[in-house]
Amino acid sequence: MGIMKSFSLRGQGRSRRAVLALITCVSLAGNAQGSDLPDLGESSRTELSPQMERRIGESIMNEIRLREPSYVDDPEINDYLERLGRRLVDASADPAGEFHFFAIRDNTVNAFAMFGGYIGVNTGTLLAAQSESELAGVLAHEISHVTQSHLARQIAKEKQNTLPSLIAMAIGLLAARSNTSVAAGVMASAQAGMIQAQLAYSRDFEREADRVGYQLLERAGFDVHGMSDFFERLQKAGRLYENNAPVYFRSHPLTIERLSDMQNRAQDSPYRQVVSSLDFHLARAKLRVEAAQPRDAIAEFERLLREKKYTSETAARYGLAYARARARDNLKEAGASLKGTQGESPMLAGLVASIEAQSGDVKGAQETYRQALLRFPQARSLVYAYVESLHAAGSYSQALAFLDGRLSGDRSDYKLFGLRAKVCAALGRRVQQRRAQAEYYLLQGQIELAIEQLQLAQREKEGDFYELSAVDARLRELRRLQREEEETRGRNGAHSDLR
Repeated sequence: MGIMKSFSLRGQGRSRRAVLALITCVSLAGNAQGSDLPDLGESSRTELSPQMERRIGESIMNEIRLREPSYVDDPEINDYLERLGRRLVDASADPAGEFHFFAIRDNTVNAFAMFGGYIGVNTGTLLAAQSESELAGVLAHEISHVTQSHLARQIAKEKQNTLPSLIAMAIGLLAARSNTSVAAGVMASAQAGMIQAQLAYSRDFEREADRVGYQLLERAGFDVHGMSDFFERLQKAGRLYENNAPVYFRSHPLTIERLSDMQNRAQDSPYRQVVSSLDFHLARAKLRVEAAQPRDAIAEFERLLREKKYTSETAARYGLAYARARARDNLKEAGASLKGTQGESPMLAGLVASIEAQSGDVKGAQETYRQALLRFPQARSLVYAYVESLHAAGSYSQALAFLDGRLSGDRSDYKLFGLRAKVCAALGRRVQQRRAQAEYYLLQGQIELAIEQLQLAQREKEGDFYELSAVDARLRELRRLQREEEETRGRNGAHSDLR
């Protein structure tokens, strides 16, 4: 899709803030290379560097996390998408490529790719997919849009565009969603034809994403029929709605030729039976529970188990236990139904531990988390939940030691810094709390709030000389970055253009 297709920033004012951040990031990336903002009106300078694309993607992703209500801030769902997406990326021509996968809570079937390898998937897509290979087919298609640089190539085609034209286009793209009323209003007043033309990839780009995506599916060991089966079923479903194509097809136009090409490729490949992973079924069960009232979800999963209408019995039992945990109903039976499953998936381990904690067995919950992390050390959902359980039990020093161990290997996770700030506050370590909170804000693109936290750290009395010196050094660094942003905005007149 274009820069953004599935989510809405709830109004033009917020969209303008996102675009301002986007333009600033483009400028800063250019300055980092010793040059000014590329003039999109000059035919000799239409390419966006990978560094620029990454900064743009980070900026938009921060806007989604901070301001988009439909963003699924669920580490279990996003961890699953990361694992599935990484399996596909590992099979690509660029296995070291930087990709990030996340979910948007929306019942429509949709997915979108952004600059910097950020790929969003509507929850409706996970629920509509009948196999993991079908879901993988959608992700493979979006990954291919990124690896083939379709976004940058699409913008590069608009060689006649000046910076204000790019801003107008980006606002329209940010407003575009299944309900296009907001986008229509923006288009009516700003470069309508140009924006409309950008809302969908060209047929050539779509065919290329199909071809490369098919190769990814095959190399990653998925059923190559998954891509064509999913799109064909979606196309048939769309025929039930007069003049209302599925959302996915509005920005990914599906032609008979494209569908035939997918089917022909699949037919020419040897049949391979691929079993969907347990996590695929668990993620879908969790989303189904969250889409209903707890009591209704309990009744639904009880019926599925009673009538044996399930693809995975473990996932059905998980769905029932999760619904009971949400309703705080019959926790003993819910926990017993999952006994012995915690080694099969981080999602199962997380639910078992959560039920133990709800039932008052705090020590048992912590031990479940510890054992699960030995088996699934990269599961962020378990990391966060384990720290929260230690904090709730007052084991602050243990929580801090665990967090510092994680941060020594990964300083890009803003949630780890947020948890560290929380634990340090409980320990009364104010300087460390402020420093962690500053990094938390900085990783979300909120440099003003990060600077404010470091200024507050300077006023604390408890820090030693070395710690306060580190605060001073970090504060100088962030102020320099802030000045560069302000100078860039001033040069480009971004404020006045976006009023």
